[in-house]
Amino acid sequence: MGSLTVHFVGAGPGAADLLTVRAARLLADADVVLYPGSYLDPGVLEQCSDTAEFVDTADLDLDAIVGRIVAAQRAGRRVVRLVSGDPSLYSAGFEQTRRLDAAGVPWDITPGVPAYAAAAAVLGRELTVPLVTQSVVLTRVQAASTAMPPRESLGAFAATGATLALHLAVTRTRELMSELESGYGADCPVAVVYRASQPDQLVLRGTVADIADVVETAGLRSAAVILVGRAVAPLPDPCAGESHLYDPARDRSPGG
Repeated sequence: MGSLTVHFVGAGPGAADLLTVRAARLLADADVVLYPGSYLDPGVLEQCSDTAEFVDTADLDLDAIVGRIVAAQRAGRRVVRLVSGDPSLYSAGFEQTRRLDAAGVPWDITPGVPAYAAAAAVLGRELTVPLVTQSVVLTRVQAASTAMPPRESLGAFAATGATLALHLAVTRTRELMSELESGYGADCPVAVVYRASQPDQLVLRGTVADIADVVETAGLRSAAVILVGRAVAPLPDPCAGESHLYDPARDRSPGG
């Protein structure tokens, strides 16, 4: 039983029907499911067996979480560690898997729909528009959290003009827009998507100049993604081009 693999599974943005097929299968087979209670639609856990044990990790520290995982795995129980969005972003996956390695516990990762992708889908927008921007910066800001590397300043990212996806940042919207204005301009479109894909989903729109007023009026405090850039405008950018990949003039002959 000691060789059972612990599965880190991306729960997606919250909606139960945005789980991957693999994620649903792993949940159905799990004996123990550790999950972030603050971010999930309860329907996600309906994928699980009636006999599964659920552990809400919202009030547990990292060592307590890993302790529960290791104890369950060593007892021969199949463990799923659900994380919101995709495990590759802000999931504390590195810290948890490092501890599992030290404990000799095998693990793997099943990706999920990231929150920024769900937010873009809600807006009906592609974040990489030809001749507007071809890059997306995924970042967060420092508040009561781990320090940011000094070279990763918002000003440096704003200077690129790339679409910016800000996670874990909605409580500092006003301060952040002040940092971004010199790079993006006061009129740059901004969209804030709260709980994308969930029943209480909310979309707020504005510009760098006024989005903080909109957010503060709505009273948002968590679970929102801020998207900044010309690609997230309510209407298509008149400067937008079209992809060379689908250009009728493109040479589609073998080797062309």
